[in-house]
Amino acid sequence: MNYIGIIKNGITKENPTFVLMLGMCPTLATTTSALNGLAMGLATMFVLICSNVVISLIKNLTPDKVHIPVFIVVIASFVTLLQMLMQAYVPDIYATLGLFIPLIVVNCIILGRAEAFAAKNDAVSSLMDGIGIGLGFTIGLTLLGICRELLGAGSVFGFVLLPEALNMLMFVLPPGAFITLGFLVAIVKMRK
Repeated sequence: MNYIGIIKNGITKENPTFVLMLGMCPTLATTTSALNGLAMGLATMFVLICSNVVISLIKNLTPDKVHIPVFIVVIASFVTLLQMLMQAYVPDIYATLGLFIPLIVVNCIILGRAEAFAAKNDAVSSLMDGIGIGLGFTIGLTLLGICRELLGAGSVFGFVLLPEALNMLMFVLPPGAFITLGFLVAIVKMRK
């Protein structure tokens, strides 16, 4: 199997943010800054990779009638582990992302990849799919966060780039998330 192709697919053809339009709640809510977008993307990628690998390993042991509940338990276990790690090692980011970390359990990207890919493929392919889709999601959230932070606060990753007089507060507010996402999706669609 072409592992590089699987990773590239998650970043380009099946990018969750710009192509599939999945996971819009955390995408719009957590991308008020580049750091928040990056952190949420990496957190989701961790859960996606781990759950994909475990689900691919247990797919033949799971009866068809209960595979969705089993997938959710696997995903919830990794989210709980992620929460504990974030609370211990990056409490500021955990506090900023707040409720959106436990909501990773019900993120349609993760359950969708478990059902569509991990339940049908081997562990290594599922790992590569998790990396690709996770990178695509992380890139999408980080790019959206960069644009919103730059336009709304005049900075990127906290480094001031524009004078305060040019800041447009709307871009760090919810309407700015929709407007920025719309422009980024349009740019991605134009390039095809």
